[in-house]
Amino acid sequence: MTSPSGAARSGWILVAVSTALFCVQLDYFAMNLALPRMAVDLDSNATDLQWVISVYMLALGAFMVPAGRVGDIFGRRRALLAGIALFGLASAACAVAPSAASLIGFRAVQGVGAALIFPVSVSVLTNVFPAARAGRAIGVAYGIAGLGNAAGPLVGGLLTQTLGWRWIFGLLVPLALVAFAIGALTVPESSDDSVPRRIDVTGLALITVGIGLFTLTFDRAPAWGWLSPVTVVAFVGAVAVLGFFVAVENRVQWPLVDMSLFRNVRFSILVLAGTVANIAYAVTIYLSTLNLQQVRGLDPLTAGLVFLGPSIGAALGGPLSGRLAAKRPPILVMGAGCVAAALSLAGLAIAGGWLSYVIALTACGFTMGLVYAFTTVATQAVVRPERAGEAAGVALTSLVTLAGVGVAVSGTMLEVLRYPGMSTGTGIDVILLTIAAVLLPSGVAVLSFRATEQEETLGRR
Repeated sequence: MTSPSGAARSGWILVAVSTALFCVQLDYFAMNLALPRMAVDLDSNATDLQWVISVYMLALGAFMVPAGRVGDIFGRRRALLAGIALFGLASAACAVAPSAASLIGFRAVQGVGAALIFPVSVSVLTNVFPAARAGRAIGVAYGIAGLGNAAGPLVGGLLTQTLGWRWIFGLLVPLALVAFAIGALTVPESSDDSVPRRIDVTGLALITVGIGLFTLTFDRAPAWGWLSPVTVVAFVGAVAVLGFFVAVENRVQWPLVDMSLFRNVRFSILVLAGTVANIAYAVTIYLSTLNLQQVRGLDPLTAGLVFLGPSIGAALGGPLSGRLAAKRPPILVMGAGCVAAALSLAGLAIAGGWLSYVIALTACGFTMGLVYAFTTVATQAVVRPERAGEAAGVALTSLVTLAGVGVAVSGTMLEVLRYPGMSTGTGIDVILLTIAAVLLPSGVAVLSFRATEQEETLGRR
């Protein structure tokens, strides 16, 4: 039984982790609405300042796998506090950035800090809480972080229109200080004692460059041209570097990523299904933003208010994912969640009036937010705790990086559909129905695997 003092300490650890994750989510979802005002204030243009978003995602995607394993090897408490400190300091620097170039540079540093926070916070909770409660703790943390999704557009719109966009970054500084102070006082140190205290530097360099180049390719491809020489060379280079990374990791004694992780069938299925669902979620948010503003004629702030429904739904999905992970087979929950998300997405595509549209959008936020959080919770349950950071880094990298790819591809597809004269609204609906048509059989396939697994278990008895 956990002592009262131990329970209180665990609660404060959860507060520290949740606050750090909330900062990261709030920061990301508040930025888009501020770009036009940033361009004016920094004497730049919104297209160039798109790098404020892109470089953050580039750094986040490239460093999550190394960050998770660095925490496992050198200490999760140390890595988490370093990530929070880096994120907070970079936020302060962004708030006073004198030029677009310096702002973009500080955003890259912010992305590295966020890359440490994401996987390491998960591995901290996995190793602090008993196995029966770890899933619930991670779900609660992701639920609170999901509130940043809801607050982000509102905070970004309000501050940009009143005090100014610099206050978005300014708001993050005290929140990061609170998370750092509580974490420093409460989070115990833990690490993987089965490996030496050294990092696979070659593997770290290869995966950072490979994933970074992969993210850059799909982020810039709409501007460069999907079949332009620079896009093709960048994509081939990314695949080659990642292939070399796999070859190196299979040969070194202490790899950055143990390739046997991918032979864990449950882990692989959870990550693949969760990634498909998260691609659907990211594309849904992106296309719904276009629908609300370009098709339905709402201003950014009103559109942000409409997103309260799906964002709060996603926030509720976090705690529920933890409860489901403790009570239901992970594969069953994942399959059912993907099917429900696909049906919600199809409902959004055919929704006409405001009421049906908002209900369907809220259902999308709830179901896809639940699957996103559940992927993180469930993958922790099927790996050894000492490699929790590694597993979280791999899962989150897949979820975040490929979601960005999905948004880039969907933007291009919308342009292609509009070329022959299709309206923006119809093009959006076609893309959403297409994604639902991919997500639904993915969920059914996962459920079929669960049924086969049960039959094999019964056959062995």
